[in-house]
Amino acid sequence: MKPDTTDLLVENLPAAQTHLRIAVVTETYPPEINGVALTLQRVVLGLRERGHDVQLVRPRQGGDARPGEQVASGGDVLLRGMAIPRYPHLQLGLPSRRQLQPLWTLQRPDLVHIATEGPLGWSALRVARKLRIPVTSDFRTNFHAYSSHYGMGWLSKPIMAYLRRFHNQTLTTMVPTRGLADRLAAAGFERLQVVARGVDTTLFDPALRSEALRARWGVQPDSPVLLCVGRLAKEKNLPLLIRAYAQARLLRPDLKLVLVGDGPQRAELQALAPDALFTGALDRAALAQHYASADIFGFPSQTETFGNVVLEAMASGLAVLAYDYAAASENITHGGNGLLVPMDDEESFVRQLAELVQNDSLRARLRTGARASARMNDWGGIVAQIESVMKLAIAGHLSGEGQRTSIAAQQMA
Repeated sequence: MKPDTTDLLVENLPAAQTHLRIAVVTETYPPEINGVALTLQRVVLGLRERGHDVQLVRPRQGGDARPGEQVASGGDVLLRGMAIPRYPHLQLGLPSRRQLQPLWTLQRPDLVHIATEGPLGWSALRVARKLRIPVTSDFRTNFHAYSSHYGMGWLSKPIMAYLRRFHNQTLTTMVPTRGLADRLAAAGFERLQVVARGVDTTLFDPALRSEALRARWGVQPDSPVLLCVGRLAKEKNLPLLIRAYAQARLLRPDLKLVLVGDGPQRAELQALAPDALFTGALDRAALAQHYASADIFGFPSQTETFGNVVLEAMASGLAVLAYDYAAASENITHGGNGLLVPMDDEESFVRQLAELVQNDSLRARLRTGARASARMNDWGGIVAQIESVMKLAIAGHLSGEGQRTSIAAQQMA
């Protein structure tokens, strides 16, 4: 089945469905810092701004309500969770059917939207289907691809089978790129809808460039800075970035590498690049300033479902070097607003970083083009499209329910 890539317009939908009660279920949400949490927060806030009543269902985090409390202020539903191995600052939701079924029986949502496929997401799916509440979902993380980076490649097929079974029980699965939709459709996923990700071009802005910050990094005003943002973990392929950086420094000894983020591979990476700067995780304001104060964004990962950091770097006016897939493939024109590398071609990644470091005019042209392109990915339009997908799913569900009721009535007669 081909994924649906049709552009959706809210204005074409029935006026009677303007206000929705939406339960959004997720294993991760701010203040946790990761791409899923931060982009989902923008979606939740955007839906609320459009007048919808959004109930956020998530695991309890540090500083949240006491263990005996279920519903926090603002209507968030806080449930049991446990720390994720290797990422103790992140919570994994636990099975919660006993909590969700009475909650949604008394306060029935118009739609349940499941952002993550963990135990909490599975519980939400089962309860929603039992109560005949329409369900939509997101495909946000390539868990099946991560397994090979931790010596568990044999898990890839079982994980993919679970994900396929999970998403095929929802009315629509939203995916961020056409390339991913094509791959999932070929693997048997059904009812896919491409919905891109947005970027906050007010927060991520080249105007935030700080010479004082660069001075703290130990670089001169005309020295190039190579930045990478994300988890310091095996699936991000960061040893390749460090190898490319070492080669580029032979051409520009004043090149500086700054790595923003934290994770289980930090100590290993610091040993590989002792002269690089490791900042740890940053809040959004500091992150935006770090982006704007760099010059090149190197992104060697090949396991992204999207790669939000690519858009953030482009919005910040950086010359982006990334593999030709996911967000980079969708948003970069090679040589116009960034540089693309064929998948698995590590030597090309190394060569093109060296070219970026040496060629000041190329770097300047790409930076200008990147900012202009990123301004087209406004979150307002993305949230409107998500709203449209949800409304169409509800309409399809109600139509199906009506047909089943009519058939049942005929059989009783």
